Amino acid sequence: MRAPLITDPRSVPVVGVDGHLPALNDTHWSHEALSAQLSGAAQWQAPLGGDGGVLLADQPLKHAAVLVPLVLQTQGATVLLTQRTAHLRAHAGQVSFPGGRVEPGDASAAAAALREAHEEVGLAPDSVQVIGQMPAYRTVTGFEVTPVVAWVQPPLTLQPDPHEVQDIFEVPLAFLMNPAHHQRHRVVVQDRSRQFLSMPWQGRGWSGDEREFFIWGATAAMLRNFYHLLARPLSSDA
Repeated sequence: MRAPLITDPRSVPVVGVDGHLPALNDTHWSHEALSAQLSGAAQWQAPLGGDGGVLLADQPLKHAAVLVPLVLQTQGATVLLTQRTAHLRAHAGQVSFPGGRVEPGDASAAAAALREAHEEVGLAPDSVQVIGQMPAYRTVTGFEVTPVVAWVQPPLTLQPDPHEVQDIFEVPLAFLMNPAHHQRHRVVVQDRSRQFLSMPWQGRGWSGDEREFFIWGATAAMLRNFYHLLARPLSSDA
């Protein structure tokens, strides 16, 4: 079963904003709290598992991994994201985490995420401290994506791959972990209803341009799962 295609997510109506949920702060992603939450993530069921698990239930999923890079900036932690180039065959122009397919030579999902981040944006592996993994997210394009969460120590000397990456930008983690910035969209495409989240961010990329970066789809869903993971009581195994 093929998933309905959304070509212009900005045009899809917003049906709600989740400001009723509490905003998180830096106590939720201290080194101790984050390590504790991720240590129990293997037994945790993420609220958003992805449409691919349902729509593609009869097809094998391809394995992929993305790096969720939390940059330790002096003004507070940020998340490093990329905007893909417009000519790519898949997900052209979309905002994503650095990452890609798990290759046969990769020892683990974390190894794949680190390799891809180095290839895509020049992020040196020795500046990255992997903390743990979140449950996999299944995309409508047939990938089972493992998010690998890591601390990244500045200063950053990045070199985007011009074939894959149009721009690199950082978003304050506090902004992304505030559901008042999480918009819910709903659209009917090909007689099927699809819903997705977006987290539009107005900021300046590494290219120097200040504009809106439209974070949506799988990237926004994994960030929302990260929110729910960090919001759990530390004593909970759920």
